[in-house]
Amino acid sequence: MSYSSVTTAPPKVAQPMTDGKRKQLKVWRLRAPLLPALLVVIAVTQAPFVITLYYSLFRWNLVSTSSRRFVGIKNYLGAVTDPVFLKAIANTAGMTLSIVAGAIVIGTLLALGLHRNFRGRGIARTLAITPFFVMPVAAALFWKAGLFDPTFGLLGWSTAALGLGKINWVSEYPRLSIVILTAWQWSSFALLILLAGMQSFPVEVTEAAAIDGAGRWLTFRRLMLPHLRPFFELTALLASMYVLENFAAIATLTAGGPAYATTNLSYYVYLEAFSAFDLGQASAYGIISLAIAIALVMPMLKVVAGIFRTGGRA
Repeated sequence: MSYSSVTTAPPKVAQPMTDGKRKQLKVWRLRAPLLPALLVVIAVTQAPFVITLYYSLFRWNLVSTSSRRFVGIKNYLGAVTDPVFLKAIANTAGMTLSIVAGAIVIGTLLALGLHRNFRGRGIARTLAITPFFVMPVAAALFWKAGLFDPTFGLLGWSTAALGLGKINWVSEYPRLSIVILTAWQWSSFALLILLAGMQSFPVEVTEAAAIDGAGRWLTFRRLMLPHLRPFFELTALLASMYVLENFAAIATLTAGGPAYATTNLSYYVYLEAFSAFDLGQASAYGIISLAIAIALVMPMLKVVAGIFRTGGRA
């Protein structure tokens, strides 16, 4: 065979990179350093969720002589007929609404006081936000021994001084005790957001209202409150997300009693897992609790996102 009969293929010409491919390559170069962190987040959050979902499909009690067996959705159906679980749902809803409402009211009053100019305002603001940074267990122990105790507590001494006798708050008013403690702690969080909202209110509007003869209360009710609406919504959303999982105050003050009167979903899941040692049922309750939390939070999240997209207008 002669060399003249051999045909050579034309060399491939490299295609120029389009603008779209350049943008995609740039985006991936920016995202690549975040991939390790994303993998860690997935491993820490999603892996336990998948394991819990897997356990929820089995009948698995650590103190039972029977072996683990697949039961499908029977654990979920058992939640419907469990009166304590239904009571825990009602307790969670009632205590969450009360705590969030109380925290917003207290935070608003504190924000109004700290929004004014006075000597030592910086120190007062620092002291006002301190409760939010106290560990929940430490705060619960302090309130239980230093405030709620009928003999040595400040509230017990106060009621005795008023002629009402020494009231054992934890025993006589267990739900109210938990609401007061948790609302006090989360009022600092509400203060931070609402004070930032008040500081973002235009000073010119306040001065114009004062020139027109509007008092402080009228200015706050007609002008400041509409401006603070997205901040109230944001506070309620974020506080609800965390208060739904309130555990430390219940475990420290009342241990869910009396007669499950203060047991919420988080604490009931704990009781099923580490008191009854029923891992399958506890896992099912945990999945249901997560679904309830998502169902409650998602509509609020959409409302808050819509308000901020429209600039705070209703």
